[in-house]
Amino acid sequence: MALPINVSDLINRRVVESARIEYKGNWNPAPILHSICAFANDIDNWGGGYIIIGIDEMDGIPQFPVRGLEKSSIDRINKELLQKCNLIEPRYIPVVEQTTIDGKEIIVLWIPGGDARPYKCPVSFPTEKATAKGEKACYIRKMSNSIRANQLEEKELFMLANNVPYDDRINLHANIADMRSSLLSEFLYAVNSDLYQDSLIRSVEEVANDMKLIGGPSEMKKPLNVGLMFFNERPDNFFPYARIEVVDKPDPTGEGMTEKIFTGPLDRQLRDALSYIKNYIIKEKITKIPGQAEAERIYNIPYAAVEEALSNAVYHKSYQIGEPITVMITPEKMEITSLPGPDRTITDEDIANRHMVSRRYRNRRIGDFLKELKLVEGRNTGIPTILKAMKNNQSDLPEFKTDDDRSYFTIILPVQKKFLPASVQKEEQTIFTGSKRKTRAEIKKMIIDILQREGNLSSTEIAVAMGYKKLTASVSHSIRELMTAGQVVYSEPDKLHSRNQKICLTENLDQGRF
Repeated sequence: MALPINVSDLINRRVVESARIEYKGNWNPAPILHSICAFANDIDNWGGGYIIIGIDEMDGIPQFPVRGLEKSSIDRINKELLQKCNLIEPRYIPVVEQTTIDGKEIIVLWIPGGDARPYKCPVSFPTEKATAKGEKACYIRKMSNSIRANQLEEKELFMLANNVPYDDRINLHANIADMRSSLLSEFLYAVNSDLYQDSLIRSVEEVANDMKLIGGPSEMKKPLNVGLMFFNERPDNFFPYARIEVVDKPDPTGEGMTEKIFTGPLDRQLRDALSYIKNYIIKEKITKIPGQAEAERIYNIPYAAVEEALSNAVYHKSYQIGEPITVMITPEKMEITSLPGPDRTITDEDIANRHMVSRRYRNRRIGDFLKELKLVEGRNTGIPTILKAMKNNQSDLPEFKTDDDRSYFTIILPVQKKFLPASVQKEEQTIFTGSKRKTRAEIKKMIIDILQREGNLSSTEIAVAMGYKKLTASVSHSIRELMTAGQVVYSEPDKLHSRNQKICLTENLDQGRF
């Protein structure tokens, strides 16, 4: 059976993270079965993984030229593989494809996350004819390794037994015919899958079954949610408000505001929204620098940051919640909001420090499709990409916001200062106290002096103490810079949006005067 992914891209780790791929130079039943069991258990909702038999590896990197398998051994390996997989409890059979790379035969196993976890398999095969009577254990993936689960991890697997990610669940209100043959073929062509040619002559059910987009008993096969999200023209008919809304609000009063709504398969609406933002929202300034051959190019908001932020919103949104992804653009910033917020494995401190590493993914299959289409990068690379893009554009760092209930998540991308309205630019660059102009460094010193003199204050109270009627962008940015430098902290770091939140000198916290 052909795989719905390009095998060359898979082998070279272009679309699947290396931790989800194992290379085996030859058929070795015990470790291969352990890895099949670990990928099927999918404890972190990565989406399972792949085992490539016939390619050696060194430190996780495939070695070329390909070793390959003897043609005479292929049939024997397939029979033994089926025999060993029958020993997994409950029974689990991976998708198997035999293919040729550089003239050598290899076998590729695709092991999607199973819907009957936890799975157990024999610990060892002391004889060639191992039976189901030997010791069995659960195996899981830790980084790039398949290891035996300990007691706590086994308990976690049992807790996940009935918690199949929403995108991988069967949709009882839809039919297989709701998935379009043309969209399936377009996807397979885009990812250069060997399954593409077959998709042109086979039925939707046959192709969707090979792509693992169908579930349920044989007498009542139904599409999975992810199949409707990518291969139906209007996913919002099944998942209300599964769309992207882009609002351009050039004036606080709403005058001149435009709103665009993007619907359709998730990959299409993402591409269309990004194309609109790139063509109509993002602006460029080119400045010729004396004595330098290359001109300086800066953007109001770097496209790479927008692309990553919006792609991550599509990836991590809950499609059980009937709310769209919204992109709000004002002269000062772009806000991208999706529901819900990050899971509790990411702390409030992680969010404040822009260090967000998620252990478990909300949508494992959506991520796979977006990666194969090269619309998102690998695991936990989104935030670093955004930070790098903003830094390279000489923009202020983005902000990440959520509430105590983690009911939403907003990424705020500040507009590059040179694109701000003249009045805001003037405020950003200087602060006036009487007739004296203050630099950013002087502003930060004033904030430290005020906190030393008056104790803990809110951001607005600091601004008022400096002579302003309300909190200004310059004061807000200066406070964030002081936080990044570790000079000030929030008085209630666990309640970032508390109305009682104050700014505190770090030295006061360390000395217990908090």
